[in-house]
Amino acid sequence: MVKTRARYRRCDDGVDPLGPEGEGARVRSRGHVSPVDLLAQVPLFRGCSKDELKRIDRASTTVDFPAGAELCKEGAVGRELILIIDGTASVERGGNEIATVGPADFIGEMSLLDGGPRSATVTATSDVHALVLPPREFWQVLDEVPAIAHKLLGTIAARLRATDEIAYRA
Repeated sequence: MVKTRARYRRCDDGVDPLGPEGEGARVRSRGHVSPVDLLAQVPLFRGCSKDELKRIDRASTTVDFPAGAELCKEGAVGRELILIIDGTASVERGGNEIATVGPADFIGEMSLLDGGPRSATVTATSDVHALVLPPREFWQVLDEVPAIAHKLLGTIAARLRATDEIAYRA
């Protein structure tokens, strides 16, 4: 089954010309792995019930990014939360690599939460299989599954703390 949303339309060749940031994304089915089992392995969703995981699954879209594709671009408008299921990506800010993300990591939460531009460019360093939560679905899931909001806040605080430590060491 191929899941689609308005922003992630499937074209005849499977390439989504819109993609999260404009190019290179493919929408596909999840294969043989149960989506609920996949989500249960992600730390952000640990502790969620099967019903809550099913709700998250229904709200998300599966997207594949080939190696070299930009998942998001610094300064661009972006409103989706992207959760990496498989693969790795480089996070760059101002042209400098600042991190590497991989399975169970998520990106895009800052732009989604505050409506500001993307704070970094994230480029797939391998093929990336991801779940994408568009804004309306994201907010509905947070309303229905408050445990996710608590974990999201904890992750954002940890990222801010790490950034502060780097900034004040210099």
